Amino acid sequence: MLSTLSTSVKSAGVKLVRSVSTTKWVSQQAMAEEGEEQAVLRPAATQMKTMLDVGSRNIFSPEQDMFREAARKFMWDELVPQQEKFEEMGQPSRESWLAMGKQGLLGVSTPAEVGGIGGTFIDEMIVCEEMSYAFVASPAMALHSTIVMPYLTHYGTKEQQERYLPPMTSGECIASIGMTEPDAGSDLQGIRTNAKKDGTDWIINGSKIYITNGWLTDCCVVVAKTGDAKRAAHGVSLFLVDADTPGFHKGRKLKKLGLKGQDTAELFFEDVRVPASALLGRENVGFYQLMEQLPQERLLIAVHSIAHCEAMFEETREWVKQRKAFGGRVADLQTVQHKLAELKTSIAVCRAFVDQCMELHDVKKLDGEMASMAKYWSTDLENKVAGDCLQLHGGWGFMWETNIAKSYASARVQTIYGGTNEIMKELIARNIVKK
Repeated sequence: MLSTLSTSVKSAGVKLVRSVSTTKWVSQQAMAEEGEEQAVLRPAATQMKTMLDVGSRNIFSPEQDMFREAARKFMWDELVPQQEKFEEMGQPSRESWLAMGKQGLLGVSTPAEVGGIGGTFIDEMIVCEEMSYAFVASPAMALHSTIVMPYLTHYGTKEQQERYLPPMTSGECIASIGMTEPDAGSDLQGIRTNAKKDGTDWIINGSKIYITNGWLTDCCVVVAKTGDAKRAAHGVSLFLVDADTPGFHKGRKLKKLGLKGQDTAELFFEDVRVPASALLGRENVGFYQLMEQLPQERLLIAVHSIAHCEAMFEETREWVKQRKAFGGRVADLQTVQHKLAELKTSIAVCRAFVDQCMELHDVKKLDGEMASMAKYWSTDLENKVAGDCLQLHGGWGFMWETNIAKSYASARVQTIYGGTNEIMKELIARNIVKK
């Protein structure tokens, strides 16, 4: 599937330049830096017939459109029909992970030389968007591919990369990351899970909670205290722990308000012995490794949120156009029309900012402040859109079988994980008021 990604916006050598007059905006022109070739500006998503239509947004290329169409077909043909069953089981099937791997939808942004597909971050976000557009929550591909695998790409040894990344890309090895604990959520410096040296080995003790992919996980990146530094941030390390390691126990499969098709579990570590080769990155610098990767995680959440907003809006637009009330369509009521106008405008504005963040991150220019802005704003918007769209659905929106009911429930966690939105505002404010 990813042969279509061999030529991307960046590699094509074409850069879009917007001409601006000092007195007024002039028509935007796409100019090539090389030769006389001109690139056509693509329409904004809000200018398309629906915001989900393929072919919009300047951050994508025609080759990526082909990839999107293939990913979209896979979601609707293979995963959408299984979502209800996954919700009932509280987990996806292993076969669904393998199917995603076979289709080239796992490890998309992981370099090919270390066992991934070899695409870009934006390529991988196409998969994330298509999952949101299809209301597919399971399997939790983004946690696996966009959060866990980059730790191995950036900090793993050659041996670790060879051992884990190819099977993660194929879906044979399901990945998770153990950060959150009963007494440590957004404050990662408060973790109690510890790893102590015993000869050349490490002995890990502690517990983790709310771990996505935790029930099916084959390999967990465990965050543990390894030092006695005065500042907790200076004594944290990351470890690769296989699920079949003695002393590694999976607790309850947790029942959640939303995202019911994802397996979320408690993990326990009782005298878990791992070799020195299980250390991921450098000893006692794990906190800084986590901080380096958090902007991508927060942008990922924003990408999912704004795509989910677009999907909920389009679902609701179709509903009010078909639903009859007071002798006409619900869509003919002015109050409904004004609400739809408000929603579409809010979504379009947020989409422009998130796309800008994606473009910056693709060339390693996104900073933590912008990532925090994107995460907090888009997830707050997702919750508002979910509430408004459910209201427009009326009593039908309260039925669990509808996409809007599930979306309303699942949106709630978006403002919590990846760092609560209150923490995001704190991070943004620090840069505003610093001396």
